[in-house]
Amino acid sequence: MTLWLTRIQPDLRHRDVRRDLASAVGMHHRLMMLFPDDLGPTARNTLGVLFRIEDAAGPARSPQILLQSREHPDPSRLPAGYGTTTTKDISALISLLKNGLAVRYRIDANPVRKPGHTTRAATGAKAVIPLSGTDADNWWARQAEERSGLKLTSTHTTPLTAARGERHQDKHHIRHTRTRFEGTAVVTDHTTLQQRILEGIGRGKSYGCGLLSLAPLTNPAR
Repeated sequence: MTLWLTRIQPDLRHRDVRRDLASAVGMHHRLMMLFPDDLGPTARNTLGVLFRIEDAAGPARSPQILLQSREHPDPSRLPAGYGTTTTKDISALISLLKNGLAVRYRIDANPVRKPGHTTRAATGAKAVIPLSGTDADNWWARQAEERSGLKLTSTHTTPLTAARGERHQDKHHIRHTRTRFEGTAVVTDHTTLQQRILEGIGRGKSYGCGLLSLAPLTNPAR
């Protein structure tokens, strides 16, 4: 299966760019416009669309959009002047992931805990509870080591602003807390890891969470 990674460098002077960056829902809809329209209600899953917004390197530190997908996106569907795009096939990188390989990783995730039915009934606790600090770190460690085929060797955690927006169809306001986890790890189950890269990790995948980026660690001593 071919896997594509697209980098969009948006022009912050463009009104649509500013509006999309301010709304996780708006950004989701914008990116889905780069693909065919007739894929049904599970189009994001079908296409394997995941994205992350982060600062580019350099003094400008302007935001860039990373978009992963199983189908090549069509940048001509962006509004004129929206920004510049580059797309590359990262299938070869995914196939290089073998057990024992040391890697660098980065993911913006939505760490949460789901109280059991008895706890919810007794306390009125919400269906999901956002996690932060040590609880978020422990969540990521479980996701990586028990479910994703990675053995963490270092982790740096950065709290991010929540992904927010309003769903157009039902006017429901979404809010997903986000934490960036990055560091180093060793691949322990490459088959599971490859599947998790394709599917994404955790909740909020439509809104900028769950995209796991990996790169071989060429000098583990550094």
